Amino acid sequence: MSKNKINRRDFIQQSATVIGAGVVGGISRRAGAVDALDHRNERTDKMKYRKLGRTNFMTSQLIFGCGAALIGGKAVRLLDRAFEAGINYYDVGSNDYYKGAEQHLAAFAKRHHGDIWITSKGYARSSEEHAMGDDVSVAYAKSAAKYWLNLVDGSLKDLQSGYIDAYLIQGFNEPSLLRSEEMIRAFEKVKTDGTVGHVGVSTHQNAQAVVEEAIASGICDLVMVAVTPAGWYDWKKRQMLAGTPSLRELKPVLDKARAAGIGLIGMKAGRLIAPVTSAGKGDDSAFNAFYDQRLLKAPLTPHQRSYAFVVEHGLDAVNADMQNFKHFEENLHAVRTAHTYFA
Repeated sequence: MSKNKINRRDFIQQSATVIGAGVVGGISRRAGAVDALDHRNERTDKMKYRKLGRTNFMTSQLIFGCGAALIGGKAVRLLDRAFEAGINYYDVGSNDYYKGAEQHLAAFAKRHHGDIWITSKGYARSSEEHAMGDDVSVAYAKSAAKYWLNLVDGSLKDLQSGYIDAYLIQGFNEPSLLRSEEMIRAFEKVKTDGTVGHVGVSTHQNAQAVVEEAIASGICDLVMVAVTPAGWYDWKKRQMLAGTPSLRELKPVLDKARAAGIGLIGMKAGRLIAPVTSAGKGDDSAFNAFYDQRLLKAPLTPHQRSYAFVVEHGLDAVNADMQNFKHFEENLHAVRTAHTYFA
């Protein structure tokens, strides 16, 4: 093997060494002395928590989606309320897409340094032509990895931090990129540099293939996926992915991912039933066929039902874009009580 070459096994072994040290990038992971888990801002009287795969982070089951919510500083006022409610995971995105969101999160992140988990994400764009579904070329992978690494640097600057708990490839739909030496090396670089603790992908398209490749590759700590009670959601087309199994039917692949140590985060859980003005279809009953009578009779709104269902069917947590107090309180109630609706 050449000096600069790294394979998946080497990457996984090096990652384990970095994470096992307990301190990454100079920041304590707050691993418990007894259970070796990463506990932050846990308020068990207000929120439920789950271990997020091999990160060992105990995530709140409701994640505050800061991307669209913080563009222009719209929902900054909600951040402290979320913290008080026991939310310890804040997901944002690079300035490449979510203009100014990281900058608006920076002050809150500094104030609660060490007590919250921050994930950001950026596209792995390439200047090379490529047909979706084909294996990526070396030139494509090299360009994509370079673009992503530049966004990591930009995010560190905008968050005014030397470390981000996790950084994902945003809008990921090319599974073969995870097999490329160039992307593996990029993931390895940010971890060994101590600027990023964990890596993974965020996907709105080609979800089944992406999740299966994340499992096979062994290099993804997290997968954030667009999913609803009806199954995989295609954000680009604003509809369910053609031929998708229902979320119940996706249990085998989700179980396999979790067994591989991957933390699973659901997003866009209720987007399909949102009003047309919010990029949805406006059909509140779209998921009813997937619910039992107990959930249908529960005192929940259609959106609350979708969040409760997703968080109790194979996902560790659900990421929600919350831009006002009403939506926040509704989502909070749905996730807090979700376990009571399923035997």
